[in-house]
Amino acid sequence: MQGKVVVLTGGTSGIGEAAAIRLASMGARLVLVARDASRAETILKRLQKMSPGVATPHTAHLADLSLVAETRRVAREIAATEPRIDVLINNAGLICARRQVNAEGYELTFATNHLAYFVLTHGLLPRMLASDPARIVNTASEVHRGAKLDFGDLQSEQGYSGFGAYAKSKLANVLFTSELARRLSASGVTANSLHPGVVASRFGLPRDGQGGDPSSARFLSAHGISPEEGAETIVYLASAAESAKASGQYFDQSRAVMPSKEAQDWAVAKKLWEESQHLGRIEYGIKG
Repeated sequence: MQGKVVVLTGGTSGIGEAAAIRLASMGARLVLVARDASRAETILKRLQKMSPGVATPHTAHLADLSLVAETRRVAREIAATEPRIDVLINNAGLICARRQVNAEGYELTFATNHLAYFVLTHGLLPRMLASDPARIVNTASEVHRGAKLDFGDLQSEQGYSGFGAYAKSKLANVLFTSELARRLSASGVTANSLHPGVVASRFGLPRDGQGGDPSSARFLSAHGISPEEGAETIVYLASAAESAKASGQYFDQSRAVMPSKEAQDWAVAKKLWEESQHLGRIEYGIKG
């Protein structure tokens, strides 16, 4: 990872922070997308102490990834300031015990956990294609199993369940990753998704009035593995030589495993792509 540029969302806490620290220790330069300026500054100082000899300092861009407009803006900023991007790690996410919508009218879990992945990836793809070979790593979850997308209700207006909305967003991560890999198959850019494990972190706690699920937070705190353990598969997919050629796969404990039957439905993946392109206001996407 010496000299590699890694763009990482959700890198100021939990598995994202652990992954950032590990990758920086391996020689990578981190470009973080963060919501909280204070937390971003704290992790940047820590990263800089770990790699004082890096030619260009680690940086952070502030953005609310629950908003399409903000995600598009930060993607433009990063693309304008980074000549190359070797790895993109889409990791930021939340869970909401009650249904919330953002200022654009999108349900918060779907917007943050899926649309942000889709929009940021599209905004950075030209840089990544020019940096070939490059890798895209999407944090999903085993809770995608049993979930099913209802294209008539992607915003979860009917019978909202916090866990159900979260599970559907994680299914969307796996479907997006497989369709992205298919569309990038002729390039040197790979895309894989992963389950990090059940991790004890700040996940489930509210952020500036957004999201939050106290029961999930308590469960994770009591039963979760450490963020460092949870980050292992992220780091593996971002850096390991043996994972360089893998694409369109779903990983658990650094091994490729089969996702759910619904996650393997190419028609559903294509439909989700089309809907996401419309919702994310992506005028020119990657052709199928």
